[in-house]
Amino acid sequence: MTRNLLIVSALLELGIGILLIASPSPPIALLLGAQIETPVGLSVAHVAGAALLSLGIACWMARNDGQSAAGRAVVTAMLVYDCAASAALAYSSLRLSTAGVGLWPAVGLHLAMAVWCVACLRRVSGSSGG
Repeated sequence: MTRNLLIVSALLELGIGILLIASPSPPIALLLGAQIETPVGLSVAHVAGAALLSLGIACWMARNDGQSAAGRAVVTAMLVYDCAASAALAYSSLRLSTAGVGLWPAVGLHLAMAVWCVACLRRVSGSSGG
């Protein structure tokens, strides 16, 4: 279960990270319904892409080691990221009135991934206490 989570997380984060580095405007427009036109916005999108690329690499490298302390740390980091990302995206729509067609599906995906992380962490802690 944890292995599958880490593989799916790796593929998602690597893909979006590469998109944000290579061409940030389309994914940002899909999420927020706006174009990135300033050098500052492009720079922030590139840094976000690099961060997602790093998370994807960490998930991929930990995919066969989800039961170890390091594997659980990666799953915990992904839980924090998925919760924070869903909250930030929801805030963007509800308080900042920015929303593209992909925003709410992305919120739902991040929440589903967070639930999956919790299930994996509970399963690992339950099996190690026995």
